[in-house]
Amino acid sequence: MLNEMTKKVFLIVDDYESMRSVTSSQLSSMGVQNILVANNGEIALNILHNKHVDIVLSDWNMPVMTGLELLKAVRIDKKLSHLPFIMITAEVEREYIAEAIACGVSELIVKPFTKERLALRINKALCCPPRTTAYNAAWLNTLPIASTSLSTTQNTPAPKRPTLLVVDDMPDNLLMLSHLFKDKYRVRTAQSGEKALRICQANDPPDLVLLDIMMPIMDGFEVARRMREHPTSASIPVIFVTAMTGENTRLAGLALGAIDFVSKPIDPDVLTLRVCNFMRYVGLHKQLQNDYDNMLEMSRLREHVERMSQHDMKGSLASVIGLIQELADVDAMNLKQQELLQLAEDTALQVLNMINLSQELFKIETGRFTLDAKPIKIDDLLSRIAQITRTRFADKDLSITVNFALSNDANKPLACGDAMFCYSLFQNLINNACEAAPNKSQVLITLTDETPLRILIKNTGAVPAEIRETFFNKFVTQGKQGGTGIGTYSAKLLAEAQNGTVALEVSDLTNETTLIVSLPRNDSILLRH
Repeated sequence: MLNEMTKKVFLIVDDYESMRSVTSSQLSSMGVQNILVANNGEIALNILHNKHVDIVLSDWNMPVMTGLELLKAVRIDKKLSHLPFIMITAEVEREYIAEAIACGVSELIVKPFTKERLALRINKALCCPPRTTAYNAAWLNTLPIASTSLSTTQNTPAPKRPTLLVVDDMPDNLLMLSHLFKDKYRVRTAQSGEKALRICQANDPPDLVLLDIMMPIMDGFEVARRMREHPTSASIPVIFVTAMTGENTRLAGLALGAIDFVSKPIDPDVLTLRVCNFMRYVGLHKQLQNDYDNMLEMSRLREHVERMSQHDMKGSLASVIGLIQELADVDAMNLKQQELLQLAEDTALQVLNMINLSQELFKIETGRFTLDAKPIKIDDLLSRIAQITRTRFADKDLSITVNFALSNDANKPLACGDAMFCYSLFQNLINNACEAAPNKSQVLITLTDETPLRILIKNTGAVPAEIRETFFNKFVTQGKQGGTGIGTYSAKLLAEAQNGTVALEVSDLTNETTLIVSLPRNDSILLRH
């Protein structure tokens, strides 16, 4: 894979020039020859639209367009959606990472990282199938942290002792501090700023640095500044050890990312407590990579299972539809049998559409959907759904009526949207109305000739007051056996994805509920019946 990697075109996206330069150097040392760079997501997206790129390495936090926004833009673009996308981040908020995974990130690298870790993540991103679809970020947030059941943790070696780097130009200070911590940590020493930088930017960097400020040639401030310019050392915590106690010194250190100051002469007990406290934080931060790997692995597993399930179900449904169509050609069938076969075919096609729709709903939720609007025979669609629904709710003896309140019956207006979306949208809402309606009552579906088109679905029974404000929210349901609260939520998503709306009106006086769907009409084309 290493030879294959060297032939790829890499795009590095980072707003810090020093980070872009160092990451480019790391790739060059791996043999990569084709490297493009951008300092924000917007420039990167322009490059992707105009040049060939094989893999993207992007920082998370950037001005103009963040790494996450760039990821979403890449995954929604049909020409770019296949690209491996590696996100480089210091984020510790689980919900942010879950969102990146849900949006199809290929790999995550937690800062700081070494050249070897970068090469490992690149190889994994290139080997794995493109993550053009993914799952709800809320679901990913329910995953257990650091699950030991996953392969990513099974192959993880036992953790080694944290490494502490002590930097001081005085040999006596180095000796004293080394003895102070040698029983708890792996202690390394450097008597100059140059050596400290080499250690911090090597393949096995320290976890915490005790850094003297007053040193010849390169002082502690310069060491810290150069550390922040290299991805391997950029996030290593630094504690300044100094005899300088002025406020300007403290401010200068904090500006360079120092996490603490320890004054000379050193109090061993105080320093030991501070180092131990920060090492606990370092341990938690190092666990992040395993946690994020586990989340990503679980997402990949779920995607794989989903793809297999969808493939198998679609194959079985195609067979069922084929058998129904063969039966429909039999001449001996009476009209009633033909009607029932037509209903069976419509129902099978409806399930097939639902399978295809699941991926589109995810794209809508994550802002990755692009509407390809076309004319829709909305009157025919409503009539078909009503016919299927009458059969489904036959035991309730409902009167399901479709009324076309049109100004001119000869010219029926077309909606402008996605036919599959409209089918699912109205099926959900009409089913919801039929489930809520009492036995032997009426469900009235009315199409009005307005701009935009309005479709009203009215049933007896008022929606309970306590859920009216949240009626279209996810998982909101009441009084329905086995209800999930997904139907009305998905209907709202599907309406809005087509530049339409869906609203709820309730009359306690007449004990009625009306769902009102507005959809753009396609006035350029009128269907003549």
